Amino acid sequence: MDLLALADFNLVARHEGVGRAARASGRPKATLSRRVAELEASLNLRLFERGGRALKLTEEGRALFERTAALLTDLEETTLAISSGGTIPRGRLRISAPLLFSQTAMGKLAADFALMHPEVRLEVTTEDRAVDMVEEAYDLVIRVNPDRDESLVGRVFLRDRLVVVASPDVRPSADGSPIPAVVRGKAEMSETWTVSTATGKSPLAVRPCLSLSSLLMVRDAVRMGVGAAQLPISLVSHDLAAGTLVDWGELEGPEITLWVLYPSRRLLSARVSAFLDHLRVAFPNGSPDELARYVVR
Repeated sequence: MDLLALADFNLVARHEGVGRAARASGRPKATLSRRVAELEASLNLRLFERGGRALKLTEEGRALFERTAALLTDLEETTLAISSGGTIPRGRLRISAPLLFSQTAMGKLAADFALMHPEVRLEVTTEDRAVDMVEEAYDLVIRVNPDRDESLVGRVFLRDRLVVVASPDVRPSADGSPIPAVVRGKAEMSETWTVSTATGKSPLAVRPCLSLSSLLMVRDAVRMGVGAAQLPISLVSHDLAAGTLVDWGELEGPEITLWVLYPSRRLLSARVSAFLDHLRVAFPNGSPDELARYVVR
């Protein structure tokens, strides 16, 4: 089988079209189309359904893509490692990171990394969904409390915890009636939060009055005195120290863990190793205080 044709097939499959693959790689569209056609002819299989603006993989095409994408990446990274002595980070590094971490820390982390490793083309995308690392060609993903995935390996590099905070003007009700709350995402008519303080655990009845899609938006609304909210301690530690927000206690529930993950079948390239080391230096203890240093006050 022609490896060049197979590599071009993977390029077109990943970008779901010859035109997009050509723009991303700088290769001529005619060359990519010819290579894919030659591969289909040699296999006597149709690999793409043609029609419309995007190419869709056939069942056989998807099977070929899933089985060869990681293998071709391994081959490319092995070649790069040998040619560079395995020590100089270079080439494209694609990272997917969650929204809040990207908004607070990723810009500075990425800029520092780019200055230290000018031969790496770093690309960071922001999304909270669970991306398919192989199909979408990511080298690393950062995720919050990810589900177990046997195809990925990684480690926890940061820990955080949720606290209930409010403006000093907002106070818990003396009679236990619900207090106004700002929530992220879908709001229920009423909720009960279990809060832990130095004196023990206690239920807190809340009535969501504002629903927002970003935790930074939630923090800004709470600062305005709209109501109480559940927020990561790293995001509000500056406000708590300044007295612009008051800590009502830690929210009962699982610890927040941020993981950095990569495919277990993929060789650990110099650029991936370099970014993992970059995270270790930035967050040596993995504590909320270390993340809070990146938060704009």
